[in-house]
Amino acid sequence: MTPVTGTSGTATPPAPSPTPFETAEQRALRTAVAALGRRHADGHDADPDVLWREAGKAGYLGVNLPEEYGGGGAGITELALVLEELGAQGCPLLLLIVSPAICGTVIARFGTGEQKRRWLPGLADGSRIMAFGITEPDAGSNSHRITTTARRAPGGDWVLSGRKVFVSGVDLAEDTMIVGRTEDARTGALKPCLFVVPRDTPGFGRTPIDMELRARERQFELVLDEVRLPADALVGDEDAGLLQLFAGLNPERVMTAAFALGMGRYAVGRAVRYARERQVWKAPIGAHQAIAHPLAQAHIELELARLMTLKAALLCDAGDDEGAGEAANMAKYAAAEACVRAVDQAVHTLGGNGLTREYGLGRLVTASRVARIAPVSREMILNYVSHQSLGLPRSY
Repeated sequence: MTPVTGTSGTATPPAPSPTPFETAEQRALRTAVAALGRRHADGHDADPDVLWREAGKAGYLGVNLPEEYGGGGAGITELALVLEELGAQGCPLLLLIVSPAICGTVIARFGTGEQKRRWLPGLADGSRIMAFGITEPDAGSNSHRITTTARRAPGGDWVLSGRKVFVSGVDLAEDTMIVGRTEDARTGALKPCLFVVPRDTPGFGRTPIDMELRARERQFELVLDEVRLPADALVGDEDAGLLQLFAGLNPERVMTAAFALGMGRYAVGRAVRYARERQVWKAPIGAHQAIAHPLAQAHIELELARLMTLKAALLCDAGDDEGAGEAANMAKYAAAEACVRAVDQAVHTLGGNGLTREYGLGRLVTASRVARIAPVSREMILNYVSHQSLGLPRSY
């Protein structure tokens, strides 16, 4: 999502409170990325590719990827900082969630040496974008109902058939990582596997989905009609697909949380500036507790969600997939809820101005809901926490 900054000037979002969990290098990264975002905020809608290229040149897009393949050698913690700070300036890069975070992480952890050499350098400097397709029309949040299948063809090739929906940025991506299912030769059961499909592969069709959402990154429905791929299109080990999948989904949730945090900080920053300057009676409207207290509450909720996001990112980077799974889901939930409330309060603070293009908040009413819905709904996160964290029985 690419929130409009508006013609009234760029608001400075409330800076995140210092925390002993962030290193001096991470704080310096925040400062540098925020400065980059401020330079591009006003012209971001006109040409968002300029920001992507400059962020790649500075090493921000691949900060989480291995140094030997052109990355920064850091982790999801640092990549989340990049997305949050760009979002806080009003110019988030949504494909950071997909290309380096999901696809880059999976390939870096599980790809063969040749796959790493082929894909990681481009993902690291932004010259190559990779989309990610998992959701299907009839499966929704139930990944066990995925019907996209992959079968072995004579000669060792793979043949993929199926459909995917709500796949971001396929038109911008050279490749798409597709979650399919292969048949276990021993049991006959279907197991998830990951394949990289080049954009121009025969049988790989895409159709834009008409969204009530203004964003550079469009959503697509994909059709895989007997798509034939070489044997090395399979990422990693055929028998480790589930492990590999969740190694990518935990960073996805952390990055979605960072996306929501940035948006929420941007909204609060604009509302605070307006509340300081707008005067209807004797004092600025921000002096009235009916305005001040809800904005203070929004700031507190964003700060709490940021701490949970940091915990989840640190667990991801420590390789604790199980611990990261719980924390990443909680972080995504907390950040999305805080973002929605922050955006709503910001719009109400500005009144009618909150729905004008000039102030750039009205479009966030729709955009903020994305973090509640994707990549997994708030209700499914509550299911996860009630089952996995609290040990309560399932209803399904």
